[in-house]
Amino acid sequence: MAEWVASLDIDGWSLLFAALSLIAAWILSRLARRGLQRLLVRLPSLGEAVKTAIVRIVVYGIVLVGIGVALGFLGASVQPLLAVALIVGVVLVLVLRGIADNFAAGVVLQTRRPIEVGDVLTSDDVEGEVLELNGRAVVVKTFDGRVVHLPNGTVLQQPLVNETAHGARRSEVEVRIGGPAEGMPEAIAAAVRAVDGVHQREHVDVLSRSRSPERQVYRVRFWHHPKHGTTVSSAVVDGLADALAARGIPATVTSDPPAAPLTPPFDN
Repeated sequence: MAEWVASLDIDGWSLLFAALSLIAAWILSRLARRGLQRLLVRLPSLGEAVKTAIVRIVVYGIVLVGIGVALGFLGASVQPLLAVALIVGVVLVLVLRGIADNFAAGVVLQTRRPIEVGDVLTSDDVEGEVLELNGRAVVVKTFDGRVVHLPNGTVLQQPLVNETAHGARRSEVEVRIGGPAEGMPEAIAAAVRAVDGVHQREHVDVLSRSRSPERQVYRVRFWHHPKHGTTVSSAVVDGLADALAARGIPATVTSDPPAAPLTPPFDN
């Protein structure tokens, strides 16, 4: 260290240019801070934590460059400084890799905006309402009252489903009826449309799954608000059962029926 200090070639001009370099770096850092703050205001999707981190990184980078230029005017060898900076940079990359990944993923999420605060998402087996988007995680409140912090990197790596992108979500129930099928699809559709919470702008689909003289099986598809799926499905089950019972039709209504196979079996 003493040899490095002794190697400095300090005179009046060196001190002047070094001082000017520091002053210029300070002025540029202040201008960069103001300019970035005005620019980032135009990006409301970026959180305050992300904006603050971006401004600090740029400001500190300008100040460090100014210090390096000042030391260069004083005749200091910048090779030791570069070596130290390289070592520190490698250590920071190894230690803060997860934080940096989440920060970069947070920038992508807040600029591309696949989800926003108030949306209902499904990611990594977590379903709930988005409360906050920050530089580290997506904060989600699940429908059973838990608050989950999903790391931004995980959200981007896993399949991300925005349940509220179209303002509605479809659910299904299965209806098994004993007796004739005359007029049943129309009666089922009318009963479902009368249930509170079922959207009227989308069509109620009544699809035949199985028919025989003794029994008919229908799959009923309807639309509702993305946050009210369980409540509306329960009301549809009750409403359908009551409507069919009032007509004297024996029926069994179940929610969340098993998915149909992609291709039906064929007898050889």
